[in-house]
Amino acid sequence: MNDKEIVLTREGLVKLEHELDDLKAVHRREVNDRIRQAKEFGDISENAEYEDAKQEQAFVEGRIMRLEQMIRNAVLIDEGEYAEGEVHLGSTVKLKDVANGDPHEFTIVGSAESDPPNKRLSNESPLGRALLGRKKGDTVDVTTPRGMTKYKIEAIKSGPNKKAAKKAS
Repeated sequence: MNDKEIVLTREGLVKLEHELDDLKAVHRREVNDRIRQAKEFGDISENAEYEDAKQEQAFVEGRIMRLEQMIRNAVLIDEGEYAEGEVHLGSTVKLKDVANGDPHEFTIVGSAESDPPNKRLSNESPLGRALLGRKKGDTVDVTTPRGMTKYKIEAIKSGPNKKAAKKAS
């Protein structure tokens, strides 16, 4: 398995742990019940319910393995490692599109927590990479699929300052 470090906020780690607990305690049992019921229908070689339940079981077990790996390789964001007033993992950044004046606000997170529709931007994305280490008032040029965009950093708010161990486990 891939042992790449997974950068997470404390909130992101808790979310993954809850998902893992739910999969193990609830979904695994539900899928096993579905398989047991499908077997009662008789010949499993032509049983669509059985095949569907087995596929879901494979998905649930794969997701459990992936979550366990992510949690095992989690490295929590430590606010104390970053300079005050700079964009870093865990920062919420208010930006202004220089061309049209549109405001944007994103929280910079690790790729495992990335969720652009909910304004959680990966540190590995073009904009996330361009913002890291920058300060209020800086202007960044970002190459996006739509071309070059220029943003001005209007404000930087650090996440809650929770000192964390380097490795989560």
